[in-house]
Amino acid sequence: MPIPGHIDPVPVPRPQVATDDPRPDLLGLARPQIRDLLTEAGLDDRQAKLRAKQLWHQIYNRGARDFQDMSDIAKPQRAWFAERFRIGRPEVVTELVSTDGTRKWLLRTGDGHDFEMVFIPDADRGTLCVSSQVGCTLNCRFCHTGTMRLVRNLTAGEIVGQVMLARDSLGEWPSQPEGRMLSNIVMMGMGEPLYNFDNVRDALRIVMDGDGLGLSRRRITLSTSGVVPMMARAGEEIGVNLAVSLHAVTKEVRDEIVPLNRKYGIDELLEACAAYPGANNARRITFEYVMLKDKNDSDEDAHELVRLIRKYRLPAKVNLIPFNPWPGAAYECSSDERVRRFSEIVFEAGISAPVRRPRGRDIMAACGQLKSAAEKKSRAELDRIAAEKQAALV
Repeated sequence: MPIPGHIDPVPVPRPQVATDDPRPDLLGLARPQIRDLLTEAGLDDRQAKLRAKQLWHQIYNRGARDFQDMSDIAKPQRAWFAERFRIGRPEVVTELVSTDGTRKWLLRTGDGHDFEMVFIPDADRGTLCVSSQVGCTLNCRFCHTGTMRLVRNLTAGEIVGQVMLARDSLGEWPSQPEGRMLSNIVMMGMGEPLYNFDNVRDALRIVMDGDGLGLSRRRITLSTSGVVPMMARAGEEIGVNLAVSLHAVTKEVRDEIVPLNRKYGIDELLEACAAYPGANNARRITFEYVMLKDKNDSDEDAHELVRLIRKYRLPAKVNLIPFNPWPGAAYECSSDERVRRFSEIVFEAGISAPVRRPRGRDIMAACGQLKSAAEKKSRAELDRIAAEKQAALV
C-alpha cells in the first residue's frame, strides 16, 4: 500500500501577516522586551522598568484585557499605554461543551486563521490541551489534524493567549497557585511543538513564571512526534515533561502511520529519549500509543514495546489511547479486550500502561480529532487573502 505524506517532512509555515492594528501586542513578550518597547516609546530607564513590572503583573496575574482595567496605574498613564500598545487574545469563534464536560474552542488569529484548543476537566483538576501551529506538516495517518495543510506557526502570544482565554472562561483571575481547575498544560493540540520551538519555549517560560501564570514545569508536558535534533534543546531550555508519539514499534508500521519515522527512526528516537535532560523515575517519559485494530495492537507489539524500553533503560510509562474516529479515517479502534490485553502485557513487565479514557468524542475534541476550519481554504486562497491584507496596510 502506498504511504501518503512527505518522505522528509519539512515545516514551511507562512509568515504572520500584519493586522489592521499597528500597535505592538504585549502578550507573549518577556519583561525585558516590554521594558525595551516602553523605552523606545519615550519612558526613561527607571520608569520603563517600573511600568514593565506593573504591566506584567496586570496582564499575567490579574488577567487584564484592557489598559483601562489596570486600577493601580494612573488614568493618564493608562491612556498613554492604550495609544501605543495593545493586549491581544485570540478571538473565540465558537465554544462547544461535551456531555462529559470537555470544552473545545475554535479560535481565530488576528490575521484570520483558525485553530483549536481543548480543556479536559477532572474532579479536582483540569488539563488544557494547547496548539502550537495552525495545521500540521507531519501527516500522521491516524490524526485528523495531520490531514490539514500547515498554515503558519502560532506566535508566543497566541500560545500564551490560549491559557489566558481558558482562565477567562474558568474565572481563575487573579492567578492563584492552589485550588484552580486549570492545573496542567499539555502541548498536544494542533501542530508539532518542536517545529515552532522558539515561540513554544518563550510562551512556556511565561506560563511557568512565578510572578505571572505560575504553573510548575512539572505540570506541563510537551509532546513531539520525534523531532530528534530538537529534543535535547527542549530539555535544556524549557525543561518540562516529555511525551513522545510513538504509536508503533516496527519500522514498517511507524513509517506508515508517523511518516517522520523515515527521517528519524525508532532507535534514533529512543536514544534521544534516553538522553533527555532531567528524565528519571520521578519524571518519566510518556510514550503515547494509539491503539489501531490489526495494525499495532498484537501481543507481539506489546512485547516488542517492553523490549525497546528495557533496551534503552528508559524511565517510562505508556499511555494507551483508543483510536478516536473521524470522517475518512483509514483505521479502526482496537477492541476493548485487545486494549486490555496489550496493557496487561506491559504492566506485567513492570511498566505503567494505563488506558486513556476518551474525552470529548461527541464534539470532535478527543486525541487526534482536532481540525480547524482553516483547511476549507486552499493555500492559494489563504495566500491571496494575506496579500490583500498586507496591501491594505501599505
